[in-house]
Amino acid sequence: MDVLAYSNFVAIMTFVAMGLGVVFLVARLTMSAESRAGVSDAGRWLAWLVAATCMVGSLIYSEIYLFKPCLFCWYQRIAMYPLAIVLLVGAIRREASIRFYGLPLSLIGLGISIWHILVQNVSALQGSGACDPNNPCSRKYVDVFEFVSIPVMAAAGFFLISVLLAFFSSTKPVSDTQ
Repeated sequence: MDVLAYSNFVAIMTFVAMGLGVVFLVARLTMSAESRAGVSDAGRWLAWLVAATCMVGSLIYSEIYLFKPCLFCWYQRIAMYPLAIVLLVGAIRREASIRFYGLPLSLIGLGISIWHILVQNVSALQGSGACDPNNPCSRKYVDVFEFVSIPVMAAAGFFLISVLLAFFSSTKPVSDTQ
């Protein structure tokens, strides 16, 4: 698969992640606490699947298509890669407390992604000096539909993971919810 086809596929998955995040936010407003507790296992597994997919996707861009990650891309990876491991362990162990470990990482990653999006799109922030001049954070390797870049893709993943952990990962152990 060439990089354009892959980027288009990932951009569509970005829209799916954003849409699911909004749907889950609306569901949070309409579901009872018992219903949310009933889907907490699925929420943890879905959060792990999103984190694992984001991790593999970033590795495909850097290792197969040879896109060199900028400084902010590395910071986003520093937040996402441990999420894939932490959420897998939490889902396997059916840990109710996984939100307390995963949610801070996800929210930090979301903040970095939003800042990276701003750096890419606001010309006043592009020369801020935080990034390597040879590999600037303002560079867009991917620009699908004229706004979906790699930081937008990461932000969608962090957003969906944050929603799942905040609202659909029960704070009570599964055995206590019945």
